[in-house]
Amino acid sequence: MPTFRKRASQVLQSRTRLIPILPFVIPLLLLPLAAGWWLHVAAPVQFAEYRENLFLSYLFFIAVVRFALLDMALFYVSRKGKSVHLDLLQIVFLYLEISAVTMLFFALLFDLFGVFDLFRYNGTAAVQQMQAMQGHTLHLAIYISMELFTTLGLGDWIPQTLNAMLAAEIEAVLGFIQAGVFFAVLIYAHQDVKSGSKNE
Repeated sequence: MPTFRKRASQVLQSRTRLIPILPFVIPLLLLPLAAGWWLHVAAPVQFAEYRENLFLSYLFFIAVVRFALLDMALFYVSRKGKSVHLDLLQIVFLYLEISAVTMLFFALLFDLFGVFDLFRYNGTAAVQQMQAMQGHTLHLAIYISMELFTTLGLGDWIPQTLNAMLAAEIEAVLGFIQAGVFFAVLIYAHQDVKSGSKNE
Protein backbone atom coordinates (compact mmCIF):
# COMPACT_ATOMS: atom_id res chain seq x y z
CA MET A 1 0.00 0.00 0.00
CA PRO A 2 2.77 2.53 0.78
CA THR A 3 4.24 1.95 -2.69
CA PHE A 4 0.88 2.81 -4.29
CA ARG A 5 0.72 6.08 -2.34
CA LYS A 6 4.31 6.88 -3.24
CA ARG A 7 3.63 6.15 -6.92
CA ALA A 8 0.44 8.26 -6.87
CA SER A 9 2.37 11.12 -5.27
CA GLN A 10 5.03 10.91 -7.98
CA VAL A 11 2.37 11.01 -10.72
CA LEU A 12 0.77 14.07 -9.12
CA GLN A 13 4.10 15.87 -8.88
CA SER A 14 4.98 15.08 -12.49
CA ARG A 15 1.61 16.45 -13.67
CA THR A 16 2.18 19.66 -11.72
CA ARG A 17 5.67 20.04 -13.22
CA LEU A 18 4.22 19.87 -16.76
CA ILE A 19 2.18 23.08 -16.38
CA PRO A 20 5.06 25.57 -16.78
CA ILE A 21 6.18 24.00 -20.08
CA LEU A 22 2.67 23.70 -21.56
CA PRO A 23 2.80 27.12 -23.30
CA PHE A 24 5.69 25.77 -25.39
CA VAL A 25 4.06 22.38 -25.99
CA ILE A 26 0.55 23.52 -26.98
CA PRO A 27 1.55 24.88 -30.44
CA LEU A 28 2.89 21.40 -31.22
CA LEU A 29 -0.77 20.31 -31.46
CA LEU A 30 -0.66 21.69 -34.98
CA LEU A 31 2.09 19.25 -36.07
CA PRO A 32 -0.22 16.35 -37.02
CA LEU A 33 -1.82 18.67 -39.57
CA ALA A 34 1.60 19.04 -41.22
CA ALA A 35 1.49 15.31 -41.98
CA GLY A 36 -1.94 15.81 -43.55
CA TRP A 37 -0.68 18.70 -45.69
CA TRP A 38 2.32 16.61 -46.77
CA LEU A 39 0.05 13.70 -47.74
CA HIS A 40 -2.28 16.10 -49.56
CA VAL A 41 0.62 17.45 -51.65
CA ALA A 42 2.81 14.34 -52.03
CA ALA A 43 0.13 11.67 -52.47
CA PRO A 44 -3.18 13.29 -53.45
CA VAL A 45 -4.69 9.95 -54.55
CA GLN A 46 -4.09 8.33 -51.14
CA PHE A 47 -5.27 11.52 -49.44
CA ALA A 48 -8.52 11.40 -51.38
CA GLU A 49 -8.93 7.69 -50.62
CA TYR A 50 -8.51 8.08 -46.84
CA ARG A 51 -9.97 11.58 -46.62
CA GLU A 52 -12.95 10.75 -44.37
CA ASN A 53 -10.90 8.59 -41.99
CA LEU A 54 -8.16 11.21 -41.75
CA PHE A 55 -10.70 13.89 -40.94
CA LEU A 56 -12.26 11.75 -38.19
CA SER A 57 -8.84 10.92 -36.73
CA TYR A 58 -7.97 14.62 -36.53
CA LEU A 59 -11.27 15.31 -34.75
CA PHE A 60 -10.61 12.51 -32.28
CA PHE A 61 -7.06 13.76 -31.71
CA ILE A 62 -8.01 17.37 -30.94
CA ALA A 63 -10.92 16.37 -28.69
CA VAL A 64 -8.83 13.98 -26.58
CA VAL A 65 -5.85 16.33 -26.31
CA ARG A 66 -8.03 19.33 -25.47
CA PHE A 67 -9.82 17.50 -22.66
CA ALA A 68 -6.44 16.32 -21.33
CA LEU A 69 -5.13 19.90 -21.32
CA LEU A 70 -8.23 21.20 -19.55
CA ASP A 71 -7.97 18.41 -17.02
CA MET A 72 -4.33 19.25 -16.39
CA ALA A 73 -5.07 22.96 -15.92
CA LEU A 74 -7.92 22.22 -13.52
CA PHE A 75 -5.73 19.78 -11.64
CA TYR A 76 -3.03 22.42 -11.32
CA VAL A 77 -5.44 25.00 -9.91
CA SER A 78 -6.97 22.52 -7.46
CA ARG A 79 -3.58 21.30 -6.16
CA LYS A 80 -2.19 24.72 -5.32
CA GLY A 81 -2.24 25.37 -1.57
CA LYS A 82 -2.54 29.10 -2.00
CA SER A 83 -3.53 30.72 -5.23
CA VAL A 84 -0.99 33.33 -6.24
CA HIS A 85 -1.92 36.02 -8.74
CA LEU A 86 0.99 34.94 -10.93
CA ASP A 87 -0.37 31.39 -11.04
CA LEU A 88 -3.80 32.72 -11.98
CA LEU A 89 -2.26 34.86 -14.71
CA GLN A 90 -0.39 31.81 -16.00
CA ILE A 91 -3.64 29.82 -16.13
CA VAL A 92 -5.45 32.66 -17.94
CA PHE A 93 -2.73 32.88 -20.60
CA LEU A 94 -2.70 29.09 -20.88
CA TYR A 95 -6.46 29.07 -21.53
CA LEU A 96 -6.11 31.84 -24.11
CA GLU A 97 -3.35 29.92 -25.86
CA ILE A 98 -5.37 26.69 -25.83
CA SER A 99 -8.32 28.59 -27.33
CA ALA A 100 -6.22 30.20 -30.06
CA VAL A 101 -4.48 26.95 -30.99
CA THR A 102 -7.80 25.06 -31.04
CA MET A 103 -9.41 27.61 -33.37
CA LEU A 104 -6.32 27.58 -35.59
CA PHE A 105 -6.30 23.75 -35.61
CA PHE A 106 -9.90 23.61 -36.84
CA ALA A 107 -9.30 26.42 -39.35
CA LEU A 108 -6.31 24.59 -40.84
CA LEU A 109 -8.30 21.35 -40.81
CA PHE A 110 -11.17 22.97 -42.72
CA ASP A 111 -8.74 24.53 -45.19
CA LEU A 112 -6.89 21.23 -45.67
CA PHE A 113 -10.07 19.30 -46.43
CA GLY A 114 -11.63 22.09 -48.50
CA VAL A 115 -13.74 24.65 -46.74
CA PHE A 116 -16.15 24.81 -49.70
CA ASP A 117 -16.45 21.00 -49.68
CA LEU A 118 -17.29 20.96 -45.97
CA PHE A 119 -19.51 24.05 -45.69
CA ARG A 120 -21.97 25.83 -47.93
CA TYR A 121 -22.88 29.48 -47.83
CA ASN A 122 -26.37 30.24 -46.58
CA GLY A 123 -26.30 34.02 -46.91
CA THR A 124 -27.37 36.47 -49.55
CA ALA A 125 -23.98 37.59 -50.90
CA ALA A 126 -23.73 38.43 -54.56
CA VAL A 127 -22.05 35.99 -56.94
CA GLN A 128 -19.07 38.34 -57.26
CA GLN A 129 -18.54 38.24 -53.49
CA MET A 130 -18.66 34.43 -53.49
CA GLN A 131 -16.11 34.31 -56.29
CA ALA A 132 -13.86 36.70 -54.36
CA MET A 133 -14.00 34.35 -51.36
CA GLN A 134 -12.71 31.42 -53.44
CA GLY A 135 -9.15 32.75 -53.25
CA HIS A 136 -9.23 33.27 -49.48
CA THR A 137 -10.10 29.84 -48.13
CA LEU A 138 -7.85 30.11 -45.06
CA HIS A 139 -9.41 33.43 -44.02
CA LEU A 140 -12.83 31.90 -44.47
CA ALA A 141 -11.83 28.78 -42.52
CA ILE A 142 -10.57 30.97 -39.64
CA TYR A 143 -13.86 32.88 -39.65
CA ILE A 144 -15.93 29.68 -39.57
CA SER A 145 -13.72 28.20 -36.85
CA MET A 146 -14.03 31.28 -34.64
CA GLU A 147 -17.78 31.37 -35.20
CA LEU A 148 -18.10 27.71 -34.16
CA PHE A 149 -15.71 27.88 -31.18
CA THR A 150 -17.46 30.91 -29.71
CA THR A 151 -20.85 29.31 -30.48
CA LEU A 152 -21.84 32.57 -32.18
CA GLY A 153 -24.04 30.74 -34.66
CA LEU A 154 -24.69 33.36 -37.33
CA GLY A 155 -25.95 30.65 -39.67
CA ASP A 156 -24.21 32.04 -42.74
CA TRP A 157 -22.09 28.89 -43.24
CA ILE A 158 -23.72 25.48 -42.84
CA PRO A 159 -21.93 22.11 -42.69
CA GLN A 160 -22.84 19.98 -45.69
CA THR A 161 -21.16 16.65 -44.88
CA LEU A 162 -21.46 14.36 -41.87
CA ASN A 163 -17.83 14.94 -40.94
CA ALA A 164 -18.29 18.71 -41.17
CA MET A 165 -21.36 18.43 -38.91
CA LEU A 166 -19.36 16.39 -36.43
CA ALA A 167 -16.47 18.87 -36.56
CA ALA A 168 -18.85 21.78 -35.98
CA GLU A 169 -20.36 20.06 -32.96
CA ILE A 170 -16.99 19.08 -31.48
CA GLU A 171 -15.57 22.58 -31.86
CA ALA A 172 -18.68 24.18 -30.38
CA VAL A 173 -18.63 21.77 -27.42
CA LEU A 174 -14.92 22.39 -26.83
CA GLY A 175 -15.48 26.15 -26.89
CA PHE A 176 -18.51 25.95 -24.61
CA ILE A 177 -16.79 23.69 -22.08
CA GLN A 178 -13.63 25.78 -22.14
CA ALA A 179 -15.59 28.95 -21.39
CA GLY A 180 -17.36 27.25 -18.47
CA VAL A 181 -14.16 25.81 -17.04
CA PHE A 182 -12.39 29.13 -17.48
CA PHE A 183 -15.01 30.98 -15.44
CA ALA A 184 -15.02 28.21 -12.84
CA VAL A 185 -11.24 28.60 -12.43
CA LEU A 186 -11.57 32.37 -12.08
CA ILE A 187 -14.30 32.03 -9.46
CA TYR A 188 -12.31 29.39 -7.58
CA ALA A 189 -9.18 31.55 -7.60
CA HIS A 190 -11.15 34.63 -6.52
CA GLN A 191 -12.71 32.75 -3.60
CA ASP A 192 -9.32 31.35 -2.66
CA VAL A 193 -7.80 34.85 -2.61
CA LYS A 194 -10.69 36.17 -0.48
CA SER A 195 -10.43 33.32 2.03
CA GLY A 196 -6.65 33.82 2.18
CA SER A 197 -7.05 37.53 2.98
CA LYS A 198 -9.58 36.74 5.71
CA ASN A 199 -7.17 34.27 7.35
CA GLU A 200 -4.39 36.85 7.50
